[in-house]
Amino acid sequence: MSRTGNAGASVKAAHTYEAGLLQQPRSVWAVFFAGIIAFMGIGLVDPILPAIAEKMDATPSEVSMLFTSYNAVMAVAMLFTGMIASRLGIKKTLLTGIVIIALFSFLGGLSNHIWVLGGLRGGWGLGNALFVATALTAIVSLSKSGVTKAIILYEAAIGLGISVGPLVGGELGAISWRGPFFGVASLMVIAFIALIILMPAEAKTSTSTRAKTSVLDPFRAMKHRSLVVFGLTACLYNFGFFTLMAYAPFVMGLDEHGLGYVFLGWGVLLAITSVFMAPKLQQRFGTVTSMSVMLTLFGLTLLAMGIWTNTQAVVIAAVIFSGALLGNNNTLITTGVMNAAPVERSTASAAYSFLRFIGGAIAPVLAGKLAEWYNPHVPFIVGAGFVLLSVVFVTLNRRHVQHVDQAGSAH
Repeated sequence: MSRTGNAGASVKAAHTYEAGLLQQPRSVWAVFFAGIIAFMGIGLVDPILPAIAEKMDATPSEVSMLFTSYNAVMAVAMLFTGMIASRLGIKKTLLTGIVIIALFSFLGGLSNHIWVLGGLRGGWGLGNALFVATALTAIVSLSKSGVTKAIILYEAAIGLGISVGPLVGGELGAISWRGPFFGVASLMVIAFIALIILMPAEAKTSTSTRAKTSVLDPFRAMKHRSLVVFGLTACLYNFGFFTLMAYAPFVMGLDEHGLGYVFLGWGVLLAITSVFMAPKLQQRFGTVTSMSVMLTLFGLTLLAMGIWTNTQAVVIAAVIFSGALLGNNNTLITTGVMNAAPVERSTASAAYSFLRFIGGAIAPVLAGKLAEWYNPHVPFIVGAGFVLLSVVFVTLNRRHVQHVDQAGSAH
């Protein structure tokens, strides 16, 4: 009897959890939808990198500027997003970010020169910084199912955007390399209208409940060594991440469709592990230990890509498999950052994002140049070295960050 009762209670609890997660106000789903489109921008250009290089007569290092300018602008802009959002309010900040993304992606589709396109991707990065930095706050403040479930929705939007982006990029890119740029601009117009109609007045969501943030707050947050340790670890790890994103498409020997499907597989594994597997690893083994294992495996995966660069099957399998490692690591390190220092979540995120996107800005152009200077194997081997260095760095500073699991359980 008791066993039946327990089973019934478990089913009821599971049903309640699912209903709580999915029964959100329309405003949350509007932000969720816009978030998917915004995160599509990360992987959207992957399938069309070789096509852009061919059409614009550009080298891989020149094409990699599409990632470098995007990440460099985003890194700097992250320092200002808290200040802007605390003055404009969440809704206006989100809408401003959407308008900037739509404008620069549309102009990118019209451009005919690689350096112009690289500059326009920088503008896209500015819009993405404003949107991404504010979307989590918006979903948490508007959700009626609690902070934990709201964060799961946010992670789901990231995962869906990153996984769908390469597929959309591959399909539209097969028609024309300009297609993905126009596609994002069109979808962002829809997202803008949805937020205008569905999101409530901002006095209820931001400005009345949030003190104005100073542009110096992220720098002040960096006095906490734990936050800097996570930020620099992510900076080193992003050398590997964006070497894979920006340079792997050039050595796989696939067309736009093929690259789209490879990065779709990569993104699906990233999405699944970031939402479902990473929390279990964290609970069982702890944040820092799990993160170190994932980073070590990712470093070895890049090393394998560097050794067998000319073997197409190995490179394709390694790219797809790395999605699982990156999904776990992204959630683990972000969760660690949120519990690392006694500062506001938005401020901690701004400081951390600034540090990590520095690596994301340098790595793409470095990978292209290394291939030009030496050979196609070297970018992956150097990327592997940076990732393994991040493991050494976080291990040497373990005592400064091992408190994050206690902080998380206390929270």
